[in-house]
Amino acid sequence: MKSTFDNSIETNFEIRSLDTALSRSEYQALKRNPIIFVLDNLRSAFNVGSIFRMADILRVEEVVLCGYTPYPPHAKLEKTSMGTVNYVKWTHFPTTLVAVDHIKKQNTAIWAVETTSASKPFHTVAYPPRIALVFGNEALGVNAEVIAACDDIIEIPTFGYKNSMNVAAACAVVGYKAVEMINGLVREAL
Repeated sequence: MKSTFDNSIETNFEIRSLDTALSRSEYQALKRNPIIFVLDNLRSAFNVGSIFRMADILRVEEVVLCGYTPYPPHAKLEKTSMGTVNYVKWTHFPTTLVAVDHIKKQNTAIWAVETTSASKPFHTVAYPPRIALVFGNEALGVNAEVIAACDDIIEIPTFGYKNSMNVAAACAVVGYKAVEMINGLVREAL
């Protein structure tokens, strides 16, 4: 089989492998995107760690960990998060319903990210200027009572045999769309 790799592509480039040169206090002073990730009883510390990394990359306001979702200190979570648990703001609530009630009091729209008969495709809706996105358990999804307490429901259309994707991947897909719709994806010079 003949290779289709184009050998004329420039390969004289540097891969950025270093973290920001900002100090921790300079980073903490940066404006956050008005997005909150709410995790409804996630089981996997590895998924939660990946979501912390996504929260850092998207510079979201906060990660809200609910119920039995692993939260710091937790060895697997800290390893997968690559240290982001130390500077991404997070809060733990005993239940997701308590968290949703708390967030609603802050005049924040709350949307469940779940495949239902009433869900809207995530890429076709207008995102509010401040939003909390609820992501559900890897096997069970977002709890039905939590969905009922949310302002809206969005989903990621799927085209395969399965009707869902990994929760950390879903968080990345919807998180980037939320940032794009709310602020535009403009990379600031740091």
